[in-house]
Amino acid sequence: MLSGTPLFVLLLAAGIVALYGGAELLVAGAGRLALGIGLRAATVGVTVIAFATTAPELFVSTIGALNVSTDIGLGAVVGSNIANIGLVLGIAALIKPLPIADRVMRRHVPTMVLAAILLVGLGANGRIGRFEGAVFLLVLAGFTAFLLYYVNADPMPSTDDPDAGGGVSLRDVALVIGGLLALVVGSRWLVAGGTGLLSALGVSDLVIGLTVLALGTSLPELAASVVGAVRGETEFAIGNVVGSNIYNIFAVLGIVALITPIEIEPATLRFELPIMVAFTLVLVGMMAYGRRLSRIDGAILVAGYAGFVYALVP
Repeated sequence: MLSGTPLFVLLLAAGIVALYGGAELLVAGAGRLALGIGLRAATVGVTVIAFATTAPELFVSTIGALNVSTDIGLGAVVGSNIANIGLVLGIAALIKPLPIADRVMRRHVPTMVLAAILLVGLGANGRIGRFEGAVFLLVLAGFTAFLLYYVNADPMPSTDDPDAGGGVSLRDVALVIGGLLALVVGSRWLVAGGTGLLSALGVSDLVIGLTVLALGTSLPELAASVVGAVRGETEFAIGNVVGSNIYNIFAVLGIVALITPIEIEPATLRFELPIMVAFTLVLVGMMAYGRRLSRIDGAILVAGYAGFVYALVP
């Protein structure tokens, strides 16, 4: 029987594989279900796909907060948001420049900025309690209602895709359920392996969440955005990350805070949270300038993320 470090490494690897596979199933099923009822690619990306790829953060943060500490949950969310911008969008833009749709800049990006600022503002006292969690979930409900209201304002263009507007398929429902089950199992393995391995090395729970768990839970976003860039479906690539960063804060931290209050260390308020806001604002500036993310922008984002990870290394 394996024990100690070899077991932690095996659990970590198995957890990442299960999260990746589960998210792939979930994205495939959820995306086809959404397109089957006639939603636009941008709307699918920022809602269904973003929520599906945020599921790993939700499971890891909730299980980590209950079984280990709330630092795991906070670190996974903050680290994942930074990784989504610096790593995911950076790599996607390096593969292919990403044009930014006007509707994304008008409707989705401001909410992403609001989420980052609200997290810093409401957490400035060092605690995100049940009240703050309820505020996050109420804002998320308003954002979702806003998007649904505008679905009819942006009718789907005609398409030759036989799956678009084809209704709900039992196969797609099965993919969603299978993906969720894989995410539950994978999140448990990832938390157990990642925390065990790095704790044995003397690394804090917050750094564990910001690095290993954040990278592991960002794999679905990376897969979805890179595939979208390769296929030229840039609305999926951009919407996936913007929506995921919104759901990470409003849905994940909102739910975790309702379950158990999240304590925020002063060092986190001084470093990690400002870094997350800085990445968000830099991304918005890049998007606004020329309405595209160029390969140069992608290189800057990846380099910035590498610098962030390096700064975390003890």
